[in-house]
Amino acid sequence: MADTLTLTAEDGHKFAAYLAQPEGRPKGGVVVIQEIFGVNSHIRAVADDYAGQGYLAIAPALFDRVKPGIELGYSEDDITEGREIRGRVSNEDALLDIRAAAETVKSAGRIAAVGYCWGGTLAWLTATRLDGFAAVASYYGGGIGSFAAEQPHCPVILHFGENDHAIPMTEVDAVRKAHPELPVHVYPAGHGFNCDHRGSFEPKSAEIARERTLAFFAKSLG
Repeated sequence: MADTLTLTAEDGHKFAAYLAQPEGRPKGGVVVIQEIFGVNSHIRAVADDYAGQGYLAIAPALFDRVKPGIELGYSEDDITEGREIRGRVSNEDALLDIRAAAETVKSAGRIAAVGYCWGGTLAWLTATRLDGFAAVASYYGGGIGSFAAEQPHCPVILHFGENDHAIPMTEVDAVRKAHPELPVHVYPAGHGFNCDHRGSFEPKSAEIARERTLAFFAKSLG
């Protein structure tokens, strides 16, 4: 079962969030952090998948700070528009919305976050700047290199594609060097390899990364 809620962040901003509920008692909560395309059908499907795995999953609409209801596809025009909108939402404001989403699902038990693209960077910042998370998974977060010196407060798993046009391997190596204690997985894939709506979708890499993330969450939230 899924619902769209209206949440309020600490600064008074009201925004939508997609909530996917599991059958039976949840194993914990998962905050699903969007790409630069809004809480579109793909992000909702990701939340549904985590709910299917037994988690109370919530995807906050971070672009509501610019305009409510933004859902983009993956064309070049969509990418250009998504980048422009993303540039109007500060990381600090996005983290307020992520915190509010986490508060909404805390009744489920321990909480994890998973993010993709821009959301992958925000997932890293969730681990380093927000309290209350038991685990974080980041997929191809292009800005993590700029924040690699920050220390996470919870276990983190990171996924990158070795053919990612937006994230050079030198940046991945810098993250590894800064945090040799963290699992950093690199796949024979490009940017967005988890998204089956994109031409860069790489199903084998996506499935392996999903299995690793689910095992990581089961261990951290159990």
